[in-house]
Amino acid sequence: MAAARRGGTSSVLSSLPLQMLLYVNGVYYIFYFLATLMMIVYKSQVFSYPDDFLAPDLVVLFVMAILEVPRLYLGSKGNLTEEEAPLGLSLVLTLGSVVLAVYFLAWQTYVLRADVILNALLLSTYGLESGLKVMAIAAFVS
Repeated sequence: MAAARRGGTSSVLSSLPLQMLLYVNGVYYIFYFLATLMMIVYKSQVFSYPDDFLAPDLVVLFVMAILEVPRLYLGSKGNLTEEEAPLGLSLVLTLGSVVLAVYFLAWQTYVLRADVILNALLLSTYGLESGLKVMAIAAFVS
């Protein structure tokens, strides 16, 4: 504020829509994780779920959850501090999360309609978030 009064320009480059989407995505991911975990348990009880595939599905879900924490943290930190490096690293981690979400959408043992809906919504938020990250990085660099 003092710089603006003295004639200097002070501009905020961080993205409010990106910050809001990171928050919403964090809340949604908690729901996604619990719903996917419950569906894996449901599928293992109702369907003839091969034991060889139950463990990998659970491992992928937990790896995805572990990946989500630094992805959201670095995205938020990079946006708020207007630094390209953490935001870029968050973008790379988002690509990893996209691959794991596609696994649950197309390659897991049983794919229910609920899986399709949950993963389509997650992938949509990842896509929107990635676009906003790219725009924020471009604003920070210029």
